[in-house]
Amino acid sequence: MSKLKHWLVNPRMAWLWLVVRVYVGWVWLEAGWGKVTNSAWVGTGAGGAVKGFLTGALTKTAGEHPDVSDWYAWMIENIGLPGSFVISHLVAFGELAVGVALILGVFTGLAAFGGALMNMNFLLAGTVSSNPTLLLLEILLVSARRVAGRYGLDRFISKARHHQR
Repeated sequence: MSKLKHWLVNPRMAWLWLVVRVYVGWVWLEAGWGKVTNSAWVGTGAGGAVKGFLTGALTKTAGEHPDVSDWYAWMIENIGLPGSFVISHLVAFGELAVGVALILGVFTGLAAFGGALMNMNFLLAGTVSSNPTLLLLEILLVSARRVAGRYGLDRFISKARHHQR
């Protein structure tokens, strides 16, 4: 067994994935909670924060090596800005859901994939911050999904699924 595969599928590595999973989950939970309790994301001013973020991203499309590519700028202008109210809710509650799911270890692979999609969108919008690190950890969690939820609710879901067969 290759060393990488050993880390990804060996049940004895579940403790490592528990630590990674809870860390990534906590980051998402904090981010989501901050948005769900902020009226610029959810509430009377919903969509305002998204419009500000996306408008800022559009300023990063200039220069020889822009941070935001033309095709993503088109998506921002034609989908993101007009849909900022809906996107605001999707991001806020999506971050919260990813955080809770990863901490509890339920649907770990799906939750990590959802987090990776959000991180990828933030990166495409020209925001680096912790996004590359989280994206890498989420890719690893998706790859290790069979053991990453072993110390979580996925273990019980897996047992129930096997009993149904």
